[in-house]
Amino acid sequence: MGTTPAPRIDVRRSDGRSETRLTWLRGRHSFWVGGQPYDPGNTHHGLLVVHNEDTIRPGTGFDTHPHRDMEIVTWVLEGALVHQDSAGNSGVIYPGLAQRMSAGTGILHSERNDSRRLGRERHTNPVHLIQMWVVPDETGVTPGYEQLEVGNDLLPGGLVTVASGMARHHGDAAIRIRNRHAALHAARLVPGRPVQLPEAAYLHLFVTRGSVELEGTGTLNSGDAVRFTASGGQRISVSAPAEVLVWEMHADLAI
Repeated sequence: MGTTPAPRIDVRRSDGRSETRLTWLRGRHSFWVGGQPYDPGNTHHGLLVVHNEDTIRPGTGFDTHPHRDMEIVTWVLEGALVHQDSAGNSGVIYPGLAQRMSAGTGILHSERNDSRRLGRERHTNPVHLIQMWVVPDETGVTPGYEQLEVGNDLLPGGLVTVASGMARHHGDAAIRIRNRHAALHAARLVPGRPVQLPEAAYLHLFVTRGSVELEGTGTLNSGDAVRFTASGGQRISVSAPAEVLVWEMHADLAI
């Protein structure tokens, strides 16, 4: 793990992200995920190495493909995503339900907007989701899967821990990830209830919907992100309902 650099607040606007456009997929990428030109300055922040916003057309999706030694967290904004993997796990991920897949020694999985695969009524709308990858503490572990319904916890508008490997979250109703330095929080903000960001060596704030006001920075709109280094404690507020995802990380990935 690398050392913590000097304090910094780096605003990344939505239209600055790279994109993948296919007949069935629109993917927007916060970090470089391959292709040209190579962007060596945008491969990760803290322990977060992938942060993709995907929109998948009905009846399509990512067919079976492999992963290894990665903690993968999926958060659906609209629609429903069907997950199936080689460990025998299957299910439908929808708004308010968080999913974690630990790839470990290796796992095959598919992610499709196609509920007929599970004998359910076919989805007729696109699915809109955020998928995030963090590196694990230890490689070569047994693959795992977990999902958790957190929708009701988000209703009051506060910051809710969705997934964590940090010791201080042990016993909380949060998905466990295999990195003791990282946690994912979510908030469905409401007017009149500001939320204070945690303090950490690295934070990644992403606006999934609506607009928010970040103390000391200004307005952030849907798709905007802020990368904090050796910072935190700022308040975010809204004049209309909005949603944010916040990664709290206390270590960096040495690349």
